[in-house]
Amino acid sequence: MASVDLEKLRTTGAGKAIGVLTSGGDAQGMNAAVRAVTRMGIYVGAKVFLIYEGYEGLVEGGENIKQANWLSVSNIIQLGGTVIGSARCKAFTTREGRRAAAYNLVQRGITNLCVIGGDGSLTGANIFRSEWGSLLEELVSEGKISEGTAQTYSHLNIAGLVGSIDNDFCGTDMTIGTDSALHRIMEVIDAITTTAQRYLALVSALASGADWLFIPEAPPEDGWENFMCERLGETRSRGSRLNIIIIAEGAIDRNGKPISSRYVKDLVVRRLGFDTRVTVLGHVQRGGTPSAFDRILSSKMGMEAVMALLEATPDTPACVVSLSGNQSVRLPLMECVQMTKEVQKAMDEKRFDEAIQLRGGSFENNWNIYKLLSHQKISKEKTNFSLAILNVGAPAAGMNAAVRSAVRSGISQGHTVYVVHDGFEGLAKNQVQEVSWHDVAGWLGRGGSMLGTKRTLPKGYMEKIVENIRLHNIHALLVIGGFEAYEGVLQLVEARGRYEELCIVMCVIPATISNNVPGTDFSLGSDTAVNAAMESCDRIKQSASGTKRRVFIVETMGGYCGYLATVTGIAVGADAAYVFEDPFNIQDLKANVEHMTEKMKTEIQRGLVLRNEKCHEHYTTEFLYNLYSSEGKGVFDCRTNVLGHLQQVWGVGTWIPEGCSLTPVPRGPGGCSRARTLLHAPPHGAPGCRGYFIHTPLTRVLIAHCTGRRPRLCLGETHAVGSQPDVRAVCTHKAPLPQGFLPTSGGTCLLDAGAHRSLPVDELATHYPASGGGLWAKCGMEKGAGLL
Repeated sequence: MASVDLEKLRTTGAGKAIGVLTSGGDAQGMNAAVRAVTRMGIYVGAKVFLIYEGYEGLVEGGENIKQANWLSVSNIIQLGGTVIGSARCKAFTTREGRRAAAYNLVQRGITNLCVIGGDGSLTGANIFRSEWGSLLEELVSEGKISEGTAQTYSHLNIAGLVGSIDNDFCGTDMTIGTDSALHRIMEVIDAITTTAQRYLALVSALASGADWLFIPEAPPEDGWENFMCERLGETRSRGSRLNIIIIAEGAIDRNGKPISSRYVKDLVVRRLGFDTRVTVLGHVQRGGTPSAFDRILSSKMGMEAVMALLEATPDTPACVVSLSGNQSVRLPLMECVQMTKEVQKAMDEKRFDEAIQLRGGSFENNWNIYKLLSHQKISKEKTNFSLAILNVGAPAAGMNAAVRSAVRSGISQGHTVYVVHDGFEGLAKNQVQEVSWHDVAGWLGRGGSMLGTKRTLPKGYMEKIVENIRLHNIHALLVIGGFEAYEGVLQLVEARGRYEELCIVMCVIPATISNNVPGTDFSLGSDTAVNAAMESCDRIKQSASGTKRRVFIVETMGGYCGYLATVTGIAVGADAAYVFEDPFNIQDLKANVEHMTEKMKTEIQRGLVLRNEKCHEHYTTEFLYNLYSSEGKGVFDCRTNVLGHLQQVWGVGTWIPEGCSLTPVPRGPGGCSRARTLLHAPPHGAPGCRGYFIHTPLTRVLIAHCTGRRPRLCLGETHAVGSQPDVRAVCTHKAPLPQGFLPTSGGTCLLDAGAHRSLPVDELATHYPASGGGLWAKCGMEKGAGLL
């Protein structure tokens, strides 16, 4: 949907009808999918019917199938579960039940069905489609429909969306609800950690992350009891007083014997004598508000499903809309279902390595990263290699997780690891400290920057920085931060000709809520910031709903980069989002105010407008407030809210000025990126300055989270670009152009979910996310109208 004629799109669904239902276990994000299918269907001119209570409602018909309008799905994007209900239906498994369902659809002219559910629900939909013709023949023979009606509605099109918190469907990297379930799990684990910290009055910081993990796809080797107890004892000997063991539902050993939480608890108590508690999360994982990722993923998939139904022909097989890399793709439904069944078959036959591979590259990669990071030990052999880690720029969630992973990865390989306080300025002032394994215990879930971070660039401190690099014999710099980190490393690279001490490995890890580092589509901290802004806007919308006829102008951070405003706007269903990258004028503002005035005449008497803090030199938040207040006088009133630094800090369940809990996304990529950084360090003793490294492209890289359907980690080579480019020549106002998230032709871009790769930092000056890359969703709405 990269280039769509919006006017032509308005008529593509004329004369067609779409039914949407949710089936099986509910998952957060289903409402966002229902909303997107409904509104996209209405926009393209089709009739849309909501089918309540899943297949049960489809079989029973009557009031369970209702035609929807635009307002039918208003204010549901933030709700968990599914507002149209979900039920398991035995009647649909019978021929008679499916015949009744077919009759109910034909009576309403529905020949396009969007099913949101798991593999069982989607398999049922495919059976229904394959029997459709014979079911209509039976209805004709029974006299319930005419021959002409049967010919008119002779084909049923199916589009599936996978709604499952288990993320166990082959063919898609993420299923609807998975990210939100991860949020719930991390909230519970963080709460348990905090409780234990108070109860045991820990003297030292707690180790974060699970000490042991049981999953059905990778049963532990025989004798795992001894290995686990040995590991738990080791962590305690290093000063930790809390161990976390995670057991997935269905976990088994190599012989197929179930591993229960009760058995593991009794084992730990009996062998180690540790005070042990069991917490079963259960349906908590299905509850709560959907995360920003799930809202956006569901919205994207819902719109893609509508387009798949409209473009389907009688020869088109039933499809499932999946996420591959960071793009929506349509895959044959039954092929994916069969692959999913193959996983279970492989597990039943104890082919566990094959089961992991069948789960997909994403699952296999996550499992390998877990094994790498969770089973590291302090190396008994020391190398001559030393690494310094520092944070630069503004604080961002994920910085501490990145530092922790880098420190422990380095120590496990025998390297000497230093941390630098207060960024480049601290390096110049010799605020360099050798760090041990235990020094970073408990950092994984902490927000902000434990090392301290400043925006100071090295240019004014070059002599002192070089002196301290020589003093501590530092062979590599890992710089974690935002645009200033990128620019600072470029300055160090440019100074290599004058100082041989700078001919070392330099790596930048993008960590900024603004998501404005060139060469990467995703930065650590940006997902947490979006969730922070999203939850604030949810509360603001609730306030506006209670007051009636009120419009909020909300200002987000991000400088000149409109990522936060754009993505948050999609996640909360904002009426408009003003960003620097998408120029607007007074006529656009006028149209938006008129739209808001018309909206107040409907049942939805509230408005939400987002504004990036530097989207326009003159159209400030105050200006927008005055404009909306004046033009809406007598129809609605207006309020402003500047979110400010709460987007940098996030507390569990409440917003607090200091401190933050990370979302699962910054914690995960934060760890694996750091491990990969060290794994790809140049070999010791390479010829060149100081006997270690030379001035080559692979000694100046950025770990990037880039677009692509099948992205992979690689170390890019620098092409012939002449002299080192000035970063400001290619990055307007600290925002590289073009931006992958920006709207084109009235469209709205969705959150990227790519993968990691590394690029030389000086090459990044000419490398951008491809325009139109990423998860694009064509809204088909005039500017300011807001489909989502």
